[in-house]
Amino acid sequence: MSPRGVSTDAALHRLVVHNGRVNPILLSSAAPHSALRHEIVVKRSRFLAAVARVPDAAAARAFIDAERAATPDARHHCTAFLVSVPGAAPQSHSSDDGEPSGTAGRPMLDVLTGSGVTDIVAVVTRYFGGTLLGTGGLVRAYSDAVRECLEGARLVERQQVPVWQAFLPHAYAGRYIAKVFDAGETVEPEYLEDGVRVSVMTDDGERLRAELAQLSGGAITLEQEGSAVVERSWGHIRSGKAVNDWIRSGKAVNDAIND
Repeated sequence: MSPRGVSTDAALHRLVVHNGRVNPILLSSAAPHSALRHEIVVKRSRFLAAVARVPDAAAARAFIDAERAATPDARHHCTAFLVSVPGAAPQSHSSDDGEPSGTAGRPMLDVLTGSGVTDIVAVVTRYFGGTLLGTGGLVRAYSDAVRECLEGARLVERQQVPVWQAFLPHAYAGRYIAKVFDAGETVEPEYLEDGVRVSVMTDDGERLRAELAQLSGGAITLEQEGSAVVERSWGHIRSGKAVNDWIRSGKAVNDAIND
């Protein structure tokens, strides 16, 4: 379901370009223990993928170190991460960790980049099964391990949303406070001697202000008091389909509204 008070129009609005780009799409949880995990077996070689959300490159490297320490007997720990940098291009990294050059880390990074998700790290731990897979086989194995690990991952969208403060005199609060609640996500109302004050996060503040002023003859006021960074549920990755392709297909619109 959409967040309380977010209309169909608002759900659609979340999928359009903001400030020249689509808002960042992230894995839903930042907790290291909630890493996504998946294993595939190719000709007796085991490929154990772990994918997690991270806030920066330092956290990505810490996650990689922890995965390496947890399976010291494995033959390879191939890695990739992609993290956003404020005001700059995203920072990326990949490592083949002893596999032939270009057969592991880079294909893993390509899957992360193609997914449309950012602030993400992947580690694929390989236990050698005794059969050489060749360069093509390695590329497919490492790519598939990460891609399949991401399937079904729940996503959130990071947004910067205007915060508006409404003041409703008691004479109007009972009739019109529901319009404020329906406009977006709100904090607990503050009940004062002369009325009710409530803050609401909404992209539709100007329209709401005009509507409330007209209904109350100007007695209800609504003023912008800043903005807040919020994360809202955005559905989940379907069958390995890249998020950017999902948006272009139009399917994301229905998922954002109905999820």
